[in-house]
Amino acid sequence: MTILNNNHWDKASILLIYTGGTIGMIENPETGVLESFNFQHLKDNMPELKKLGYGVSTIQFDPPLDSSEMGPQSWMKLVKIISDNYQSFDGFVILHGTDTMSFTASALSFMLENLSKPVILTGSQLPIGMLRTDGKENLITAIEIAAAKENGIPVVPEVCIFFENDLLRGNRTSKINADNFNAFRSYNYPSLAHAGIYIKYDTQQIYHSVSRKPLKPHYLLDENIAILKLFPGISPHVVESILNIPDLKGVVMETFGSGNAPSFDWFLEMLKKAVDRGIVIVNITQCKTGNVEMHRYETGHKLLNAGVISGYDSTTESAVTKLMFLFGHGLSAEEVKDHMNCSLIGEISISDTFRS
Repeated sequence: MTILNNNHWDKASILLIYTGGTIGMIENPETGVLESFNFQHLKDNMPELKKLGYGVSTIQFDPPLDSSEMGPQSWMKLVKIISDNYQSFDGFVILHGTDTMSFTASALSFMLENLSKPVILTGSQLPIGMLRTDGKENLITAIEIAAAKENGIPVVPEVCIFFENDLLRGNRTSKINADNFNAFRSYNYPSLAHAGIYIKYDTQQIYHSVSRKPLKPHYLLDENIAILKLFPGISPHVVESILNIPDLKGVVMETFGSGNAPSFDWFLEMLKKAVDRGIVIVNITQCKTGNVEMHRYETGHKLLNAGVISGYDSTTESAVTKLMFLFGHGLSAEEVKDHMNCSLIGEISISDTFRS
């Protein structure tokens, strides 16, 4: 663990991007309904920011979006904002609704190639104006992490989520709680930092790109992706309806345990026909933690024989956005399979390969 003194980066400049979400809402005194407020007045609502000593600039989505409305177009907008302002700031903090934050973090990790500065997503379970809000601590600490440098080099040069004391790799996270402040978890990868009295960084776990090339923003995504969640008693009609969606390119199939699924003839035949049509089917586990091992049981072997590929220990959010990213760049089904079988940016626990 590494503990850093923030005196070393007290002149850091941070761009704060408000997309929407609970953290930036205030209660309408007449209706009692939570509404977004103008984040240009952030410093009036959070005088604590003035004590940090950083230069904090803000950009706000207009209109702000609930996280349930965030998607590929919003991700592209974020990439454009970061790319356009990349040379002017030391780090970026994105304020985002919690419900789809893991999808956005995963997508940005793929779309920001050669990233060498922190991009930290955070938010809150209670609005920042409420007395018991978790938003102030989350925001202040996220800014400190985005500003953190050691010997002039950013400490966390990757896309992360900071929430309730823990800094997590963005493409490893899932939202696990709708009610508690500890809303996110990274089950298959350790925390990158923990914020207590000090912020302690686990520098061995932080991703550092080998490339020294300039940031390369990507804006191409293919939305023809579906999720097939298996359950006992799933009918042929359900599976058929998903696998026959027009223009479907890829399917994230959530299976049981270490990657197991029914061995019904109709099921395996449907999978094989879909694969033969060029659809990439990625097997990930429904379990919160663990890895897909299709060689372990006979049912897994049958999925392999049908042409299903392993998603290893990927989250659903990461697998979905990775497929969108790969197909968006015009790769063939076989090329997508090859890339799904390697780690592009630390999203799965196998040897990393680096993009040219």
